[in-house]
Amino acid sequence: MKKLLSLLLSGAMACTLLTGCGGDTPSAGSQAGAEGNPSASGGLFEAVPKDEIKVGVVHISNPAEGTGYTYTHDLGIQGMQENLGLSDEQIIRKNDIDDQDATKIQTALEELVEEGCNIIFATSWGYMDYVEQIAAEYPEVIFCHGTGYKSNGSNFTNYFGKINQARYLSGIAAGMKTESNKIGYVAAQNNENGEVTSGIDAFAMGVESVNPDAKVYVKVTGSWFDPEGEGQAAKALIDMGCDVIAQHCDTANPALEAQNAGVYAVGYNSDMTEKAPGSTLTSVMWDWSVYYTQAVQSVIDGTWTGENYFGDMADGLVTLAPCSDLCAEGTQEKIDEVKNQILSGEWDVFDGVTEYQTNDGQTVTLLAEDYGSCNWYYRNVELA
Repeated sequence: MKKLLSLLLSGAMACTLLTGCGGDTPSAGSQAGAEGNPSASGGLFEAVPKDEIKVGVVHISNPAEGTGYTYTHDLGIQGMQENLGLSDEQIIRKNDIDDQDATKIQTALEELVEEGCNIIFATSWGYMDYVEQIAAEYPEVIFCHGTGYKSNGSNFTNYFGKINQARYLSGIAAGMKTESNKIGYVAAQNNENGEVTSGIDAFAMGVESVNPDAKVYVKVTGSWFDPEGEGQAAKALIDMGCDVIAQHCDTANPALEAQNAGVYAVGYNSDMTEKAPGSTLTSVMWDWSVYYTQAVQSVIDGTWTGENYFGDMADGLVTLAPCSDLCAEGTQEKIDEVKNQILSGEWDVFDGVTEYQTNDGQTVTLLAEDYGSCNWYYRNVELA
């Protein structure tokens, strides 16, 4: 019956959302909060003993790649496991789940429920609608979706952070290094996706802060994970004369193409010097263990509140790799100066008050938490 349900739901997601009952499913404890009776520890669910908890993870690619998006998320899962002292048997991974394949997504989520997971992390944007649906079907299981914007305040939440802070700082490194004043940016999505667009804008602002003559040229792949397309986009930007290549995409291929061409790169997700030491200036990075640890601990403690999570540099979720020797002289000092202003609360990239000029003549503001609404490009950004 579960397999049949999986197929039915997969087809139905193409046209409408279904509703149903959870049935006899594993639970995150009892969902006391749903009946208005909070757990003894104040959370929405009863505590789960640490030696009984099971954690599920759905990845768009494979952590064995050794760098990039999935690798970084899995480092966070490993960090959580070590921090909490969980066994390997308590972590169940579903790797290589294409976020455009409804059947694979639905099947992976169903299997994690069937295998007894109390909390499930789905790490790619494209999983969002499917996680929303499965969370409604199984209200006793907690589902957490990485990025995105949907949630239900109970067993379905989203998690992300102020990556724009590190993006801005990395723009300083790029702006100080470029000689052609042409900086390329390989983007997974166009300006309909605020996560990508706000990151581009923050990077471009960082570039402008140290080099007002430089422009940022954006090449969109249209996919979160497209190794070949990411490399091709980087090549096209290099052929245009871009001598620094930044990225918001999953693999190290843009940095590798930069290395092959003798130009420079700003990595994303993990430290790209591991794959492209001859090109990488610095890398915008996440430490997902910060979130995964506190989320799983709250399930163990019975303190899960159903709130969304939005971390930053101050809590360690968002980081920037140290500047490599390839950076221009004084780059690390300039980055540290601005970083200290961010950490002290003296200044932030998107504060909801500062007005920015777009590349089509508009004047806009943005609050970091509202990154999803960012559909504009900063004034020194051009589409390639």
